Amino acid sequence: MRLHRPLLSASAALVVSALGVAAHLHLPAGDSTGASERAATVRDAARAAIGQETLAPATPRATARPRPQLPARLPGLGPKTLAQVPADARQVLLVTGADRTSASSKAVLWQRVDGGWRPGAVWAAHNGYRGWTDEHYAGDLHSPIGVFGLTDAGGRLADPGTKLPYHHSGAFSVSGAGFEGEPLSGAFDYVLAINYNRQPGTSPMDGTHPLGANRGGGIWIHVDHGGPTHACVSLSKPHMRQLLRALEPADRPVVVMGDAASLTR
Repeated sequence: MRLHRPLLSASAALVVSALGVAAHLHLPAGDSTGASERAATVRDAARAAIGQETLAPATPRATARPRPQLPARLPGLGPKTLAQVPADARQVLLVTGADRTSASSKAVLWQRVDGGWRPGAVWAAHNGYRGWTDEHYAGDLHSPIGVFGLTDAGGRLADPGTKLPYHHSGAFSVSGAGFEGEPLSGAFDYVLAINYNRQPGTSPMDGTHPLGANRGGGIWIHVDHGGPTHACVSLSKPHMRQLLRALEPADRPVVVMGDAASLTR
């Protein structure tokens, strides 16, 4: 009796064919990269031959970026200064003078979040003509060093959208020239009272001086006019608007101000 060899199915034949291709494409020993690629090709051909779906290459899993670590304490401040920052203050405008006698400074609004402090943008600022002092007196042309509340605002222009009490009045006007001959017009378009020798909860125009008139007063954060101030801190008009809109009374905002060396005490 004559035995007949069973015929290969079409799919099996294709598998054999694919394996034949594998043998034909055999790369020299040591070429692991080529072998790996050829093996994948053969595997996909075999799967296709028997009707199985070819597996797509795995997509690399995106690695989540670690969240930046926020500082647990305000940078640049020493223990004496930090002790003056109220425990419930969650917004701090940090104004740092270049040195004790400089009228130029930098301002950063820090926000307390997630157990740390998140900084805002760095803004150029001006301060008193003769720099900074630990004990300010009327007319000394120094800005006072310390930590002061920020509770009241106002200006010649309408409220830009602050949540603080805002006193809108044409009385916020100034004329003449600054120490470097720059015009002062518009400097009080927006003002933010610094609670140095003043009664919080009143208009920045209020003249009450708890420490006495000789200790000065009316020290504000106001629109920069391009030069030193008598004792105030000044920011550009766009930055004044940003600051007024950002401050939240519930976050008990304060300003920490002084030259860099003094603030590290």
